[in-house]
Amino acid sequence: MRRAAGERRTAETQIRIVLDLDGSGKAELATGLPFLDHMLNAFARHGRFDLEVEATGDLAVDAHHTIEDVGIVLGTVLKKAIGEGRGIRRFGQAAVPMDESLAEVALDCAGRSYLVFDAPFHGLAVGGIDVTLVPHFFESLCQHAGLTLHVRAYGRNDHHRTEAIFKAVGVALRSAVALDGAVDTVPSTKGVL
Repeated sequence: MRRAAGERRTAETQIRIVLDLDGSGKAELATGLPFLDHMLNAFARHGRFDLEVEATGDLAVDAHHTIEDVGIVLGTVLKKAIGEGRGIRRFGQAAVPMDESLAEVALDCAGRSYLVFDAPFHGLAVGGIDVTLVPHFFESLCQHAGLTLHVRAYGRNDHHRTEAIFKAVGVALRSAVALDGAVDTVPSTKGVL
């Protein structure tokens, strides 16, 4: 089973995450940030991952540390669940519309961390969260999962655009971590991810 769990405890946050790559899209989320829970639910549902997230953080300061650390721990458990990557497809892409918005995502589970995020926001906050924390979440995820992730999105509504991005990342990641069936090797000319 491709399942992993991880924790991070700091003076600012306490995070616990369990991720099952071969799940059904069930999510149990308690971050203290309803909008983040909504986005993680969309990610899990459309990625068909089972995801449990328990997070407490210094929300009286702001949402930064909680969102960053959830990204860190999710990246860490994703990397553990993928393991050496034997038999996975490695690459994934998705285009997900949501009303007037469209998110296009391409990713590579090769172990190299890189984020390109081309999705300008119109306002200063989305769902009560500073919009700069959306790309920061994905940056933290990529750094700790070893993902290369390209995100491009447009649309008039910041909520729709953000939700389309989370859904598209879930769909693309589902494709990338799917087992090929025809091969049982690591999908790299180097022999390792």
